[in-house]
Amino acid sequence: QVELAESGGGLAQPGGSLRLSCGFLGNMFSMHIMGWYRQAPGKERELVALINPGGGTTYVDSVKGRFTISRDIPKNTVYLQMNSLKPEDTAVYYCNARSVFGGSPSSDSWGQGTQVTVSS
Repeated sequence: QVELAESGGGLAQPGGSLRLSCGFLGNMFSMHIMGWYRQAPGKERELVALINPGGGTTYVDSVKGRFTISRDIPKNTVYLQMNSLKPEDTAVYYCNARSVFGGSPSSDSWGQGTQVTVSS
């Protein structure tokens, strides 16, 4: 059983920065693929960034060069550093965890989401 809790959302101006955090409560944090997803009003949830147990990362094209996903294994925490924010980054951001041991979308763990609003 895994529980995830996001924090760090809020209001930022275009060009500004925010850092999201996701605390992982459960076992074997280091053996999970951790991801950040987002869902804007009227749109489907989309993948933003992933970090795998080996430390490899993946980003959606729209955030490459602006967002950075990272993790602190001793703290069981994954971060999303968001720089050069744009209004189109406005969404609810969700943390996701998938075990490398037989994990699948149906067994994924999700946080409750944190709102990010980019507006002047």
